[in-house]
Amino acid sequence: MLKKMPKPIIVPSENGFDSRCSYNPAVIREGSTYVMLYRGESEDGLTGRIGLALSSDGVSFVKHPLPVLEPELGCEIMGVEDPRIVKIGKDYLMTYTGYDGKIARLCLAISRNLLSWGKVGAIFDEFPGNYLRPKNWTKSGAILPEKVSGEYVMYFGDSNVWIAYSDDGLNWEYEREPVMKPRKGKFDSLLVEPGSPPVKVGDSIVLIYNSADENLVYRPGIAVFDADDPSRLVWRSEKPIMEPEYEWEVKGKVDNVIFVEGLVDLGEKVLLYYGAADKYVGLAIWEGTLRELIEKAGGGDVIQG
Repeated sequence: MLKKMPKPIIVPSENGFDSRCSYNPAVIREGSTYVMLYRGESEDGLTGRIGLALSSDGVSFVKHPLPVLEPELGCEIMGVEDPRIVKIGKDYLMTYTGYDGKIARLCLAISRNLLSWGKVGAIFDEFPGNYLRPKNWTKSGAILPEKVSGEYVMYFGDSNVWIAYSDDGLNWEYEREPVMKPRKGKFDSLLVEPGSPPVKVGDSIVLIYNSADENLVYRPGIAVFDADDPSRLVWRSEKPIMEPEYEWEVKGKVDNVIFVEGLVDLGEKVLLYYGAADKYVGLAIWEGTLRELIEKAGGGDVIQG
């Protein structure tokens, strides 16, 4: 279905902040330049930082030598991790995970140039615990970069998927009931969480999501929500759209992981950027439209408009 590059497009550096792992990429295209923000960890393995890499073709990236986001706040003292990025107006918004050694919190940063970032801090002051996560644990915020019904929408969470709404993209209020849950006996039976930022296609919102089963094999799927009611799940794939297959996807810091965080929609081509085995960055290419990818995944004509 998707053609995966046979080798990683980003690997750990020989030394520096990302010498142990370089993975979980967010990617945005600005003019003819592809900008990647990725999670880097050094050999001490203690603290995550966010690095930056640039490309003219979306495949061959050159890393910036220094991280663009480092732990500073108390809620992120042990790491800043797993960025997603969108552009709203003139501002770039990055959601990321801040980790203090015990609790992961969904955080937000803002930039005008993708290099210098101002931190807004943790998005939610409190959040209820559940079967998998303790109280106040939040992660994986994926923002739709256009308003629907007068509000911005964000899907988030890494056990179930929840939804939150915002007038300005900075201040968010969440709904307490999840909009998507794991499914017993499926590839997403243990947990589900948003992947790359969602995309509006016709009258629908398309979300590539990540998931794991009880064997802790991570594979992505596709979910479709109603743009008139972004909390209403219309359809989701019965099978994953990718599987860990290559040695560098199967063996790493965490084995058997494909974790999508970046999507670039070029119209007649879709680029999906993913973390592999919590160590590398991989790229999968779909030669067709996003609508056609959903149809190929088994959704038929679920996208309307």
